[in-house]
Amino acid sequence: MLEENQFSPAEQASLECLEKVFNAIDNDNNFRVEAGAGAGKTYTLIKALKHLIAKNEIDYQKTGKKIACITYTNVARDEIRSRTDNHPIVLADTIHAFAWQVIQSFQKSLRERIGNLGEKWMNRIEEAGGIKKQQVIYSLGYPKITESEIFLHHNDVIKLFTSLLSDMKFKRIFLTRYPVLLIDEYQDTNKDLATAIVTNFIQTNRGPLVGLFGDHWQKIYGTESCGLIEAEEQNLIVIGKRANFRSDKLIVGALNKMRPELTQFEYDPSSLGEILVFHSNRWQGQRRIGGHWAGDLPPDVAHNALEKVKNRLSEQGWSLEPGKTKILMLTNNVLAAEQGYQTIASLFSDNDEYLKKKDDYIAFLTDTIEVGSEAFEQRKYGTMADTFRINTGVIRKHSDKRSWHESMMRLNELRRNYTIGDVIDHLKETNKPRLTRRIEEKEKRIKDISAVSEEDRSEEDKRLFSKVMSIRSIPYTEISNVARYIEDKTLYSTKHGVKGAEFENVIVVLGRGWNQYNWSQFLEFVRAGPISATNKDSFERNRNLFYVACSRARKRLCLLFTQELSSEAILTLQDWFGDVIDDNLFES
Repeated sequence: MLEENQFSPAEQASLECLEKVFNAIDNDNNFRVEAGAGAGKTYTLIKALKHLIAKNEIDYQKTGKKIACITYTNVARDEIRSRTDNHPIVLADTIHAFAWQVIQSFQKSLRERIGNLGEKWMNRIEEAGGIKKQQVIYSLGYPKITESEIFLHHNDVIKLFTSLLSDMKFKRIFLTRYPVLLIDEYQDTNKDLATAIVTNFIQTNRGPLVGLFGDHWQKIYGTESCGLIEAEEQNLIVIGKRANFRSDKLIVGALNKMRPELTQFEYDPSSLGEILVFHSNRWQGQRRIGGHWAGDLPPDVAHNALEKVKNRLSEQGWSLEPGKTKILMLTNNVLAAEQGYQTIASLFSDNDEYLKKKDDYIAFLTDTIEVGSEAFEQRKYGTMADTFRINTGVIRKHSDKRSWHESMMRLNELRRNYTIGDVIDHLKETNKPRLTRRIEEKEKRIKDISAVSEEDRSEEDKRLFSKVMSIRSIPYTEISNVARYIEDKTLYSTKHGVKGAEFENVIVVLGRGWNQYNWSQFLEFVRAGPISATNKDSFERNRNLFYVACSRARKRLCLLFTQELSSEAILTLQDWFGDVIDDNLFES
């Protein structure tokens, strides 16, 4: 343990980083803070903002200038605003909101650039009879042109902002209003916008003071994000934050072996940590073949391998409770199969339809039926009444209460043993609770369509009928399973879904299932030396996701490779994690 008033290694590294950041600000030098996993990037950003506030508060309030701080999520925006007490000289906002605020007054320049946004916009312009003096608007993000207005899509706002950064008048006004520009999670910046910022601001040294905060090893979303932002050394000072306040010593050590150029220091030098690595090379059966599954175990064997690992970890004292442990997998389809909602996952081509409850049936069943039925089972009748929007004032008679009780008992039986359609039909009959208006309308329309012969149905009616009937045929238990996952009440998540999160114990399942990820090949590339230009994108994509997944663990990390590994890949694992490789999941 640390002595009183003694800084931990992580705290000392954090202080050194802050000193360099303050020095860059005071000398008006552009800078990039490269903050690895668990480093406390947001803390450094907030400290930088407070330093800028103290330095410029009086001047900026007199002149109306502001410190611009761009974020990529509403959560980050709200946290920055809160931790700077919503200071009037700090404008913290998401990239789209900020960009629009900056460009919206340049109406003539925006209209002149609409035709450069792509072929679809050229078609819209032609259909509208050309661009005249319409007002350019950004509200709902749906693109269209009318006689009086031009509505922009979200992506259009970024493209127009990027274009205007090369306009001398715009740059001059921007600098007058925003002498400081900070970007949180800089690696998620659009490529073209990042290039424009470097070209017009950083390299010229005639723009605002630019401060970048992030980690290019944690770029895991999309192909349009820039990743590493670079410039000539004299124009952009690179400051590595060599702290890790999250993970125990052994895990930090493994991360340092993966990334020796940004060596981190743990918070508690006396901490231990635990790492276990399992692979499946001894399995003798036929592995999956073709496309993005090549080399992986069959689904049932992969499931059994994970169960064996979970049993071993449990025997070694790991707590496999959802609040303690998270199991990370590559794709939502793999997660669905593991957790029992594979029919739902296979039905929707867009995962957001069920994971973000954009589908009417999924939203109603998960948010209303599941919550209210669970409250009934737990005898929390007040919660049930609130969820089902029951006017308890009209349920006074014993017969009314008995009717509700019998209906709920039947509903829960249907939830356990029957289909979504059976549950919907029960609710249509009892109105306990009542279906939403949108589902009632769909059910009526499906009834009307079913009365028409298939050959006489419109294509739209055929699609709707097929989709709704497919939803109705799904075993209702899949709704219960997906609801638990959505509400984060299970052990599981995707590797992409946990960026920024941390857990006491992490199990990472590394298999195939997505053609952009091949773990054996990635580990081979590590040993092969310099990465070729051809393989650069693939390597970085695999490296970043692997790093993000491993760095979520606070105390214990376990890797399970269901994909067959080459001997070179195993050597890389030994270099990083030491003598912890276990190949005895299957008999040789």
